Amino acid sequence: MINKFVKLLLALSRPAKRGVALAVDALLCAVTVWLALCLRLESWVLPMGNQWLAVGFSPLLALPVFMVSGLYRAIFRYAGMAALMTMTRAVLVYAVLYTALLALLALPGIPRTLGLLQPPLLLLAVGASRALARYWLSGGYLSQIKRNALPKVLIYGAGAAGHQLAAAMAGSLEMRAVGFLDDDISLHGQEIKGLRIYNPSQLPELVVRLAVRDVLLAIPSVSRQRRNEILTLTRQAHVRVRTLPGLMDLAQGHGHASDLRELDIEDLLGRDAVPPHAALFGKNIQGKVVLVTGAGGSIGSELCRQIIKSAPAKLLLLELSEFALYTVHQDLLQLLADQKLHPVELLPLLASVRDEDRMREIMRTWQPHTIYHAAAYKHVPMVEHNPVEGVKNNVLGTWITAKIAAEQGVSDFVLISTDKAVRPTNIMGTSKRLAEMVLQALASVSPQVCPTRFAMVRFGNVLGSSGSVVPLFRKQVRDGGPITLTHADITRYFMTIPEAAQLVIQAGAMAHGGDVFVLDMGEPVRIIDLARSMVELSGLSVRDAAHPEGDIEIQITGLRPGEKLYEELLIGDNPLPTLHPRIMKAHEDFLPWSELSVQLQVLITVLNTHDVTALRTLLKALVPGYQPEGEVVDWVHLASQTPLKDVNHKKI
Repeated sequence: MINKFVKLLLALSRPAKRGVALAVDALLCAVTVWLALCLRLESWVLPMGNQWLAVGFSPLLALPVFMVSGLYRAIFRYAGMAALMTMTRAVLVYAVLYTALLALLALPGIPRTLGLLQPPLLLLAVGASRALARYWLSGGYLSQIKRNALPKVLIYGAGAAGHQLAAAMAGSLEMRAVGFLDDDISLHGQEIKGLRIYNPSQLPELVVRLAVRDVLLAIPSVSRQRRNEILTLTRQAHVRVRTLPGLMDLAQGHGHASDLRELDIEDLLGRDAVPPHAALFGKNIQGKVVLVTGAGGSIGSELCRQIIKSAPAKLLLLELSEFALYTVHQDLLQLLADQKLHPVELLPLLASVRDEDRMREIMRTWQPHTIYHAAAYKHVPMVEHNPVEGVKNNVLGTWITAKIAAEQGVSDFVLISTDKAVRPTNIMGTSKRLAEMVLQALASVSPQVCPTRFAMVRFGNVLGSSGSVVPLFRKQVRDGGPITLTHADITRYFMTIPEAAQLVIQAGAMAHGGDVFVLDMGEPVRIIDLARSMVELSGLSVRDAAHPEGDIEIQITGLRPGEKLYEELLIGDNPLPTLHPRIMKAHEDFLPWSELSVQLQVLITVLNTHDVTALRTLLKALVPGYQPEGEVVDWVHLASQTPLKDVNHKKI
């Protein structure tokens, strides 16, 4: 109804709008004379006798003055400070005329102070009418209606980050804060900028009473244990959880409400980070030439981000994928500019680690001090279906890169390995274990023959990597499900990409040669629990037999070729501690180089013949613990075993 009235007013012609304004001002003149009279007589009275003349004189004097002053030339919905000053001057002129007229006439029943009391009231009334007109006609009312209809959220944390977030949300057209949650009992019941602070235990009730859709976490300094407790509470309340982009961004005015990100599962699975040891972190990097193979991958790109913070002289980005190389190069240039880091020469190099001539050319040209070898095929089913290419890339690529590194006098070489290398059931894990064995064997050779310090760093899944289940689950939740899971009992170790990259750098700095480092991954996680957490942290519920009305279903699809129910990090027992609490050192048996080098030549012959069955047999002999499950699933092998039917042979 009100919106229709506003549209009707806006549709009127300009003279008609002025007529409405004149009528409103005339009414305000009369009303303010009556109010001034009541104030003077200190009681509510109706005008009588000559007092009606005082009521009539007011619009007769005021309207001409307002017209001459140009008060009706301003467009009300755009009226600002200039219009207010014009109005004030016009009312002052009117006040002089009105007071003088009443004093000159000196009519009985009209208090002489009426001329002093009424003009200020008129100024307030006319000013309020203009403000109200601007509010209604400029869309302020509609904006407020829209704002009231925005999704309502609670901010968890009434500290500095919470204040900053509330301020950033003040003009947001995406969501509206309706209160704070905070663990500090002394704050409960108080208000900050009109927003009440509630006890977190009230969350389930508040979700219903205030129609809350989201909880925004503004607790950057809280411990991981407490954060997990908070997330458990929010999951039980069935609200979506979002978190800050970063406290420093907000504190510096760079953060906005639109920057709030969905709560990643790493916020639930991650642990309190151990600050890097500065001496270890920069030992093999600062002021040196560093080469990262597979620089465009999940781990490789994060290694590059961590490396440039330690100011290397040059960083060589080696990558087979043109797009991945371009992307990581641009990201690093932006990072250097945004964080004002020490200038680093970045050299994006297209190359395959299997190309011996190209790798030798690169290392001879720049003489790197440290190499982080992250180039590998890591997707278990993909490598299982393409075993020859997987072994060529993971084993021969590592051997070629390590051999040339030793030739060119590279000081340190760090291989990024995997927990799937321990008692592997698949080609990917077996190839990574064999790559470890190549480096262990090379490290056992005389330093005069092989001066490079080789080290391997073994860890499990990293959250958010290209091969991780997390991006897949996130997409499936966003699409409304179902979430596909290979087995209800499958477990995996998880670590965030930044933590893994930092630990890899520090482990490499502790190497003496042939070291196998194992990262402390914490406790293994049941993937089905991870899937449930992702659903519930999105404010949704899991649909199962007990809850048929749930939002997202979890479907079990069966283990894929080569996939294990659980992973291990150690082949042997009793890992040794190191200088870092999250890095252990394992003792793993290997073949001496004199024996392994012969077997590698046999491996090359088998790979060149593309005999997958022979490849499996050889890998079983080379890698203790390799127990392949099921039949060969190599696509080429399967296709060659299928009889060709209805094929027309034509002579050319």
